Amino acid sequence: MRQILIIGSGPIVIGQAAEFDYSGSQAARALQKEGFIVHLLNSNPATIMTDPITADYIHLRPLTVESVEHILREHPIDAVLPTMGGQTALNLAVECARRGLWAKYGVEVIGASLQAIEVAEDREKFRLWGEQLGLPMLPAGIARSYLEAKDLAQKLGYPVVLRPSFTLGGAGAQLVYSKTELERAVGRALALSPVHEVLVEKSVAGWKEFELEVMRDKDGNFVVVCTIENLDPMGIHTGDSITIAPAMTLPDSTFQQMRDYARKLLLSFPDFAGGCNVQFALSPHSEEMYLIEINPRVSRSSALASKATGYPIAKIAALLATGKRLDEITNPVTGTTSAFFEPSIDYVVVKIPRWNFDKFPGAHRQLGMQMRSVGEAMGIGRSFIEALQKAIQSLELRRNGLGADGREVNDLSQLLHGLEHPSWNRIFYVHDALLAGVPLRTIHKLTSIDEWFLQEIQNLVNLERELMTHTLETLTPELLWKAKRMGLGDRQIAHLVQTMESQIYALRQKWGIRRIYKRVDTCAAEFEAQTPYYYSTFEPGGEDEGPSFSSEKEGKPRLLILGSGPNRIGQGVEFDYCCVHGVLAAQRLGYEALMLNCNPETVSTDPDISDRLYFEPVFWEHVYEVIQREKPVGVVVQLGGQTPLKLAEKLHRYGIPLIGTGYEAIDTSEDRGKFSALLEQLGIPYPPFGVAHTPDEALALAEKLGYPVLVRPSYVLGGQRMRIVVDEEELVEQIVTILREMPGNRILIDRFLSGAVEVELDAISDGEEIGVIGLMEHIEPAGVHSGDSTAVLPPFSLPREVQQQMRQYAEKLASTLCVRGFINVQYAYHQSTVYVIEANLRASRTVPFLCKAHNRPFVQWAMEVLLEGRRVKEYDFPEKQQGYALKVPVFSFERFPEVEKTLGPEMRSTGEEIYFIDSLSDPLFQELYAKRSLYLSR
Repeated sequence: MRQILIIGSGPIVIGQAAEFDYSGSQAARALQKEGFIVHLLNSNPATIMTDPITADYIHLRPLTVESVEHILREHPIDAVLPTMGGQTALNLAVECARRGLWAKYGVEVIGASLQAIEVAEDREKFRLWGEQLGLPMLPAGIARSYLEAKDLAQKLGYPVVLRPSFTLGGAGAQLVYSKTELERAVGRALALSPVHEVLVEKSVAGWKEFELEVMRDKDGNFVVVCTIENLDPMGIHTGDSITIAPAMTLPDSTFQQMRDYARKLLLSFPDFAGGCNVQFALSPHSEEMYLIEINPRVSRSSALASKATGYPIAKIAALLATGKRLDEITNPVTGTTSAFFEPSIDYVVVKIPRWNFDKFPGAHRQLGMQMRSVGEAMGIGRSFIEALQKAIQSLELRRNGLGADGREVNDLSQLLHGLEHPSWNRIFYVHDALLAGVPLRTIHKLTSIDEWFLQEIQNLVNLERELMTHTLETLTPELLWKAKRMGLGDRQIAHLVQTMESQIYALRQKWGIRRIYKRVDTCAAEFEAQTPYYYSTFEPGGEDEGPSFSSEKEGKPRLLILGSGPNRIGQGVEFDYCCVHGVLAAQRLGYEALMLNCNPETVSTDPDISDRLYFEPVFWEHVYEVIQREKPVGVVVQLGGQTPLKLAEKLHRYGIPLIGTGYEAIDTSEDRGKFSALLEQLGIPYPPFGVAHTPDEALALAEKLGYPVLVRPSYVLGGQRMRIVVDEEELVEQIVTILREMPGNRILIDRFLSGAVEVELDAISDGEEIGVIGLMEHIEPAGVHSGDSTAVLPPFSLPREVQQQMRQYAEKLASTLCVRGFINVQYAYHQSTVYVIEANLRASRTVPFLCKAHNRPFVQWAMEVLLEGRRVKEYDFPEKQQGYALKVPVFSFERFPEVEKTLGPEMRSTGEEIYFIDSLSDPLFQELYAKRSLYLSR
C-alpha cells in the first residue's frame, strides 16, 4: 500500500461541519509522516484540508463517482479511507462499491469495511445484527409506505420515532404522537431517504443519552477513549445537546455494560480498524438500556473527544486503518506511553451548540431529532459549573455567562413554556427558573434533565443570591474565590455587587486570586505530558502547570493570534484557515505562535499546530490574562473574523500592541459616519446615507434619501439584521426590531442601488501600496449578501477601466488608513459609477478561496508584511489566469422546511464549493447566471 485516497466531507452544512476538516487534515498529516502518498478529494475551498500543506495531491472536485473515477484513472491508488469525511464520504464509498469502481481499479477500502458501513447505515440491518449478537436493541421495523408505517406504529404504540435511512444529522427524524401527525410526517421522511425507507421505532424520549468514543485495531484490541453524557435527554439530537465529558451521572457498573456491548459490536465486524461512536439510551428510573446507533467513522463527537482528552482520534484511526496495532503507536501527548490505553482526565469539558435561528425568520425554534445548530463552543474547567460558564462565555450571544448579567427572564409562564419546549436558550431558562424560585423537581419534570445537573445550577443561583447581599466594600476573599471557582466572570460578579469589572479585577490582584493554567494531558498528570495545551482555572494553592518564564527576553519573541470562536453563519471555517496559516507563518519567521480559541471542531485548536494552545473563551477577561502571563510582542486580530476585531478597541485602550493595522483605522472602517467622511475627503463615490438614533430621525432620513433604502445596525457581521425596505410601514417594523434586540445601537440607512453589480476586492497592503489577490464579480444582483452570492474570479462583465478604478480606490483607502495586512473592499457598479459600499480591514471569507484559485500562500505573505515589514512589490501577485474560478454558496434550508428559501442582505449560507471552468459558455455558469435573481428577497 503506497498511495491512499482520503474522501473529504464537501461544503459545510448543518450536521456536517468543520470537525471533518480537523479529522481529515490530521489523518492526512499522520499518513504522510508514515511515508504514504496521500490524495485528498474535497470540493470545499475554505478548509485547511484542501491546502497543499495537507496532502501530496489535492483534488478540488465535486464529491461524485465521476470525480473518484477520474482520480483512479490518473493515479495508481492502492486504498481509499472513507471514514474521515462524515456521512458524505461513507455514502460516496458505498456508491462507488455498488458501481464496481473499487474492484475495477483494485482499490482496497480501509478503516471500515463496506459491511460495517452497510450495517451501521441501514437501520433495519443494524437492529437485526444487534439482536443476533444479543444486544439490547430498540423494538422497530422498516416501512416503505404510509400503510406499513401506520401498521408498525400501531404495534409499537405511540409515540414512535421516524428515522429515514442513510441521512445526515438526523435529517427527517421526528417524534410522532398520533395517527394524524404520522400521516403528515411519513411522506417527507420517505422522500428524504436516498433509498426511500423509514425506520419506525419505539420512542425513548426523555431517557438519558450517553455516547462512547471507542477505537479498535485489526487484532481486536479495543479502548474507550471517552464517555460523553448529554445534558438534554433523548428526543433532542446529540448535535443540538449540551454534552459533558467525562459522563457525570453514569454508574460504573452501567458503564462497564456499555463498554462490553460496544466491544462486542465492534468485534463483530472482522475488517474494522479505527474510531467509532456508539450511542446508548438509559432509562432514568431503572437499569434498562438500549443501543441506539453507531457511526463507524470519525464523527462530530470524536473531534470533541479528541479535544476533551488530548487523544488524537483521527490521527490514530488513520494509522490503524493502514494495519498498525494500537500498541505499536506512540501516544503523542506523553511521547513515551503507547496509544493502547484509556485516557483519564482530571477536569470537566462542556460543549454547547451555537444556533442561528435569527437568520431564518419563521423557523420553528423547538429542538428535536433533527440537528439545527451550525457550530459549537467548548469550555474546560475543574468542575461542571466552571466548564459550563466558560462554554457559555464562548458562544458570543452578548451574554456574560450563565446569569448575572441583567438579561434574566422573570415571566413565569414564559419560563415554564421554555422549559417544556426546548430551544436554543433552555439552559438560560433553567437558571432563571431556579432564580425565580421554581422548584427543582418541577424543572426536572418539565425538562427530563438529570437532577444532579439541576442541583449544580441551583448551587450557582444560591451563590448569586449571596453575592447580591454584598457591595465591593463587604466582599470577602473567601466569597470571591468561591465565585471564581464556579466560573463567574469578573463582569458577572461586578453586576451582582453593583460595581465595575475593573474594580473586581483590581480586588483579585490585591488578594492574589489569580488564574492558574493546567495542561490537557490524557493521563490525569500521571505521566509527564509533551503537549502545550492549556486551560485556566482557580485553585487556592493549586499547582500551575503553565509555562514559566524566568525573563521577558527568554527565547523567541511571542505572538498571540486570536481565533474566531464557534462557527456560525457569517463566520465559518474560512477564518480558522487564516488563523492556522497565521500560526504556521509566525513559526517560520522565528516567533513562538500562541493560539487562543474555544472551538473544538477546528484545526486551530489542534495542539499540534501552535507552540502553545490556550483553550479559552475569546472573551476579554480570558484574553487579557493570557496576555498578562505571556507578554507577547503583539496580538493579531485580523485573521479570526469579526470576533477578535471587536476586541481591538479594548486592547488598544490597555496599551497592548496590535500587529498590523492600528485601532484608529479599524474604527474608521467600522464606523459608517467616519468611513463616509473619509470617502468624501478622498473623492470616492458612496451610496447616499445617514445615521439615525430614534425612529423619528429614521423616518425623516428615509424620506430624504428616497425608497428603497437599506437599513442596518452598525458593527455587525454577516449582514446581521440588515434589510431592504420599500415603505414607511416596513421601516418602522425594522427599526423597532433593531432597537429591541440591540438597544442603544445606531441605525444606518443607505439609498439602495437597485440592479447594481456587486464586486469585491481582496488585497494585502504594506501601508503604502497594495497587492491585489483577487477581484471577484458576483453573479447575483446587489441586495444579496456577498457570502450568499456566487463569486466569479476574474470578473466576467466589467470593463477593464472599471476594474482599474476599483484597484485605485482600494489603494487610496489602504494608504490613507495605513493598512498593514489584509483589506477587503466591496463595491457596487451602478449606471457607470463605481460606489464603495464598505471596507473590512481584516482577512475576509474569500481569502482561502483565492489561495486555492491562484495556488499561492497569501496568508504567509500577509504575515511577512506584518512581521518583517516586507513590501508588496517583492511578491508575484497574480495578474492573469486561465479560465475562471467560481465560489458557489451552499445552504441548509432543508433543515427549516417551514422557511421559504429567499436571499437578501442578511447572510444564510453555511458553506461553499469551488469550481474551475474554462469559459463562460460552461453549463454550470450558464445555469447559475440564469437563476441569479430567483431567490432575491429583502
